[in-house]
Amino acid sequence: MYQEVINRYKDNISFQNVRTFNLDEYVGLDKSNINSYRYFMDENLFSHIDIKEENIHIPNGVARDIEKECINYENLLKTTGQMDIMYLGIGHNGHIGFNEPDEFFEPYTHIVKLTEDTIESNKRFFDNIESVPQTAITMGIKTIMSAKKIILLASGESKAEAILKTVKGKITPRVPASILQLHNDVTLIIDKDAAKFL
Repeated sequence: MYQEVINRYKDNISFQNVRTFNLDEYVGLDKSNINSYRYFMDENLFSHIDIKEENIHIPNGVARDIEKECINYENLLKTTGQMDIMYLGIGHNGHIGFNEPDEFFEPYTHIVKLTEDTIESNKRFFDNIESVPQTAITMGIKTIMSAKKIILLASGESKAEAILKTVKGKITPRVPASILQLHNDVTLIIDKDAAKFL
């Protein structure tokens, strides 16, 4: 997806007036850490287009007060106005952002303790499983659902069950992505393997 945006930039489409808000960031990783989402976004998108630095917003995983960072990030989202488009991936357990399966839908930006499943899935990006952060900052479900349009991307057979539960399962915080059934403008872009059970 990011390469497509870069290709558009190369075709003379400017991103100077685009504002971005990332869904999440690991707690404890700063932007120079190669495993932080800020570093990932810089390497894979931002450094290749003409977006202004002041228009890039990602939660600060090394903020002195993480609770306050969550509040500040949520307030920034609210004062900026409704998001035009939200791009989401999905975890094997149906998480979106880092909204893990829970007893309720957490509405706003918050700190989350990552599940063993998520830590296991993300260990491939780190030297070892002990290096994977245990907590993260993530936009909440209500914030995600406030976007005008949502695009969910998934590939691979390992996501097939989560996609099935998202599309055809009951709406439950045990499958956070199932809430997308209530949004009036969602597009799924998935491959045949991810669509295996549909």
